[in-house]
Amino acid sequence: MLTLDLSIFPILHTDRLVLRELVKEDALALHRMRSDERVMRHIPRDLEQAVEESERLIATIAEGRAANNSLTWAITMKESGEMVGTIGYYRLQLEHHRGEIGYLLHPDHWGKGFASEALAVALDHGFREFGFHSIEAVTDPENHASNKLLERSGFTLEAHFRENYLRNGKFLDSLVWSKLTPRSA
Repeated sequence: MLTLDLSIFPILHTDRLVLRELVKEDALALHRMRSDERVMRHIPRDLEQAVEESERLIATIAEGRAANNSLTWAITMKESGEMVGTIGYYRLQLEHHRGEIGYLLHPDHWGKGFASEALAVALDHGFREFGFHSIEAVTDPENHASNKLLERSGFTLEAHFRENYLRNGKFLDSLVWSKLTPRSA
């Protein structure tokens, strides 16, 4: 079984971004995203009503990392330090060397390649440093931008589950994508 040691937080760099640990001071920026209907449209969670919800989420994320169960980065602009999104691994299946990746980005930064940049460096870290054999992502079939991002990033559509998720009294579909480690692909 794969084991992870997340005691030292990995800071990742791209040309325009720094992926760093989420801290309590990020709560307001995170809340702005998680309370924005445009961001949450394809994420089956209620819109946040208060900044304290993001504070609790950041604490929960820290607990997951402390238990070596998950890791989430704040996506920040290299020049300004502004937090513009999150990306991370959760629902790890360490016995199968597989992790699920998820991300969100503030709408002011959509269409500028930031999601592609953050995803590329997070995938590289997942394969090289964590030793994942495969990485999966689960999306809403109607989230065309995310689905195109995954396809451009080398993911393969594995499954389209019909009405497999109940949210607010409505059954929703899910797409499951995966990418194999480059040495196995």
